[in-house]
Amino acid sequence: MNPVTWPYITYALVAICLTVGLAMILSRHGKIFLMELFPDDTRLAKAINSMLVTGFFMLNLGYGFLISRIDAAETAFQATEGLIQKLGVLLVSLGVIHFVNIAVFWKIRRNLTENLAVPVPASTMVPPPPGPATPAPVTPAGTSTLDPMFTWAKS
Repeated sequence: MNPVTWPYITYALVAICLTVGLAMILSRHGKIFLMELFPDDTRLAKAINSMLVTGFFMLNLGYGFLISRIDAAETAFQATEGLIQKLGVLLVSLGVIHFVNIAVFWKIRRNLTENLAVPVPASTMVPPPPGPATPAPVTPAGTSTLDPMFTWAKS
């Protein structure tokens, strides 16, 4: 067998095992989160979890296989070195995708919790109590409440 074949086989097996293992962990913990996010509809939470796991598999395995090209190695050491480098790139990409998923979940949860807080409409607000009442000025009979300066306008 060609010396480069073994690193490809090893890389494919490790990439598949890493992706499946991480998908199982994320699915188990993601299901708990989604059940809390959608407490009234567990079927919806399970469906979303399944779709996320499927997307995780497609994205990560597809990317893992796209970057699987290993330069020609003349020795086993060079082949192992190329394999480790490709696995490192795969792990970093899995981590980035994981944090993007967490950010999306956080945003969904924040939007749902903000929408649950119902603001009080303006029409149902109670006006503040009136201040202390001041009595109206009492004027003797036959006198005007107009300012004396404008008494000429009355005649």
